[in-house]
Amino acid sequence: MDAEKEEKKSENRYKSPKSKLIRFFEGSRNKWKRKTKDAKYQIKLLRKKLKYLEKNKQEDKKHSKNLEKQLQQMQGKEKRMQNEIDQLKKNFNPGIRRLLEAI
Repeated sequence: MDAEKEEKKSENRYKSPKSKLIRFFEGSRNKWKRKTKDAKYQIKLLRKKLKYLEKNKQEDKKHSKNLEKQLQQMQGKEKRMQNEIDQLKKNFNPGIRRLLEAI
C-alpha cells in the first residue's frame, strides 16, 4: 500500500504534461553533457600547454647554463688577453709604450 502512495505522489509531482517534461529534461541533460565535454576539452588543452611550458622551461635552463659557461670562458679569455697585452706593454721601450697606452 505504501508503494502505491509513493507512486501516486511521484506522478503528481509535476503539473506539466510528460511530453514537455521529457523534452525539458533531455535538453537539460544535453546541456550538462555539452558543458562537461567542453570542460574536459579545456582541461586537456591546459594539460598540453603545461607540458609544453615545462619542456620549454627545461630547455631554456639548459640554454641559459650553456650561455653562462660561454660567458665565463670568454671572460677568462679576455682576462688572459689583457694580461698578455699588459706584459707586452711592459716589455716595449718607453716610446712605443706611450703610443700603445694612447690606444
